[in-house]
Amino acid sequence: MAMKQVDLSLSESGPDRVLAAEILRAAREAERCTLGLESFGILKAYGIPAVRTAFTKTEEEAFGVAEEIGYPLVMKVVSPQISHKSDVGGIRLSLENGDEVRAAYRDMMENIPEKRPDAVLEGVQLQQMLSGGKEVIIGMVQDPTFGPMLMFGLGGVYVEILKDVQFAIAPVDEEEARGMVTGIKTYPLLAGARGEKPSDIDALIDAILRVSRLVCDFPEIEEFEINPMMVLEEGTGACAVDMRLKLKKN
Repeated sequence: MAMKQVDLSLSESGPDRVLAAEILRAAREAERCTLGLESFGILKAYGIPAVRTAFTKTEEEAFGVAEEIGYPLVMKVVSPQISHKSDVGGIRLSLENGDEVRAAYRDMMENIPEKRPDAVLEGVQLQQMLSGGKEVIIGMVQDPTFGPMLMFGLGGVYVEILKDVQFAIAPVDEEEARGMVTGIKTYPLLAGARGEKPSDIDALIDAILRVSRLVCDFPEIEEFEINPMMVLEEGTGACAVDMRLKLKKN
């Protein structure tokens, strides 16, 4: 069975710039400016934890990978033309067994082309489904004056609704990264409001520092976004669930 399995174990020896550079070089050679699943290897190269993820091109591959990863799972359609997957029915949550995986795959392949006939469906992405935790976003855009501008806030739909984010010019140090996290208005939700256990703030700070180093090492990255990153309870870490990377066209 042919499939692409992405090993997302942490690197203990610091950033692997060679691995990251190879991924970006391959994207440029393929004339791809926007990367999704394939750029998860960049997270590994920079020691940013992410959920176990696999890319499959057929229903049979999806079934086999699902059995290997285990349940519950999330399925997401993979298409360069589709950035907002939920708008076209391109996300399925809480898949509990192989029959549900098969049904979800067939439904996507049959129904999405009716909504987006221009989209090329390359396959689906399967991921472990995490329980608990809070969604945050870590992003970067290239500012024409200041260079790489980092951004942090609550993730998922909250970043669009609340627009509660903090910015900082990369590179940042630990104090600046902590200020980004504690500076959002909704920080009490992460700190443990109303008796909830606090989130792993140190893991978020570490992730911001690693993203800062990544975007400074590779100025050809025009945009970068981890959304969502699931931050778990204090002492248990944070984990990237989805990401997008855009390269400069020149």
